[in-house]
Amino acid sequence: MAALAAASPGGDEGLEEDEDELEPGLDEAEAEPEVAKAAGAARGAVLTRRGITLRVLLRDGLLEPGRGVLSIYYLGKKFVGDLGSDGTITWQETGQVFNSPSAWATHCKRLVNPAKKSGCGWASVRYKGQKLDQYKAAWLRKHQPNVPPPDEVGAGSPPPGTPSVRGEPGASPVCPQSLASEGEEEELPEDEEEEAAREGRLAVPEPAAPKRPEERSKKQQGKGPAEPAGTDGGSAGKRLEVKPRVPVRYCTLGTRDSARNPQTLVEVTSFAAINKFQPFNVAISSNVLLLLDFHSHLTRSEVVGYLGGRWDTNTQLLTVLRAFPCRTRLGDAEAAGAVEEEICQSLFLRGLSLVGWYHSHPFGPALPSLHDIDAQMDYQLKLQGSGNGFQPCLGLICGPFYHGNPGVESKIAPFWVMPPPEQRPNDYGIPMDVEVTYIQDGFLTNDVVQEMTLLVEFYKGAPDLVKFQELWSQDQTYLDKLKGSLASRTPKDQSFSHVLEQIFSLLKLSG
Repeated sequence: MAALAAASPGGDEGLEEDEDELEPGLDEAEAEPEVAKAAGAARGAVLTRRGITLRVLLRDGLLEPGRGVLSIYYLGKKFVGDLGSDGTITWQETGQVFNSPSAWATHCKRLVNPAKKSGCGWASVRYKGQKLDQYKAAWLRKHQPNVPPPDEVGAGSPPPGTPSVRGEPGASPVCPQSLASEGEEEELPEDEEEEAAREGRLAVPEPAAPKRPEERSKKQQGKGPAEPAGTDGGSAGKRLEVKPRVPVRYCTLGTRDSARNPQTLVEVTSFAAINKFQPFNVAISSNVLLLLDFHSHLTRSEVVGYLGGRWDTNTQLLTVLRAFPCRTRLGDAEAAGAVEEEICQSLFLRGLSLVGWYHSHPFGPALPSLHDIDAQMDYQLKLQGSGNGFQPCLGLICGPFYHGNPGVESKIAPFWVMPPPEQRPNDYGIPMDVEVTYIQDGFLTNDVVQEMTLLVEFYKGAPDLVKFQELWSQDQTYLDKLKGSLASRTPKDQSFSHVLEQIFSLLKLSG
């Protein structure tokens, strides 16, 4: 992302985070007398900065009250607020009133990223497009002419009184240099929204409808399976992951690098490893796993689909109740539009919300690639939309034919992406392992049976269709492998087993 504006030195950002809110029990009326110390030496700068409130800047004419004059940009989302004559901030979207920039910034940022612990308010909130800390700096230059501004501090040295950036007490990150605590951080650069657009992470204000996870593969796959079957006779061969993809640890990635292969797989990190709690709970229906596992087994190409369910804000529980396979080739924009419209209607008719997506790594580990990480972050922002509350978006990766899996059961890995630490906005998002509860359904629904039948018909005769009568291992065919994987995901009522056998029979004839 873009560098910090020259008028807002990076070293000063860390200072603002702890200073923009008054100490408990100290209101603005008591704090403002500290401004009288303005003629003091540099040693008193920190106390004076704490005493500078919005009321002070309003009183001295640096700011004027008004509607919509305050704004926050954070991870592609914009928040707009009104500045009152008493120094309070009213968030336009909800009418909530905040007493300080820090309180408003922290509240807004937690809606987007629940792991956020502080808002760095004076460096986050802008007044008519300019950061508030610039107005604070202007006040200091006027009332403290003898104190050197932060940008005169020697290179590599923090301004006097700046607290060090440190991790949480007791934190033991997997890689401290990359998975730092977000307890004390610098603010995102001023041009974060433009940079996010260049990185493909800018949120689109259309939260209700699915946003084409099919398109995620256009950039990374080119032709191949992203186009309709038959476009390229070698498509199926191209998707065979004959070269092992060796995963890397997140901490080895460093700053975003366009030369790095976007298909690089990245190991996921547990929340416990970075001393944080998972910000939401997840429960997944066994029928969801059965259908997406079945879908992933049908082709040597990568597949995608959506997840429908419900989000309970009271219990912070995300329940995934239905999988919606995309019966289209990746990158086929025309077909994708029709498929998405159908899925939107299905979600609406069933009273479900879009809660995530899934895709497969046919012959590779069920770990996210760099492209998957960016796509997941993009979907998280899109699902967030303009709502007032946090809503998670879950990603699932299925690895059906990876020989590193124990046994015949596919590895299905849930993941979520934590934004990179704000002092390193050019880093990749952090792929987090999500703990889930799996719920065995009572029976196989007609919806799932119909979807399975339609999928068999869709891939029938395709050049990348899995040949289920061929050997997957020395003593098992691909059909044996599929049956073994689905066995652990079947419902309690086994009376539907004959229906599955009918579908398996169709697979034998589909090649």
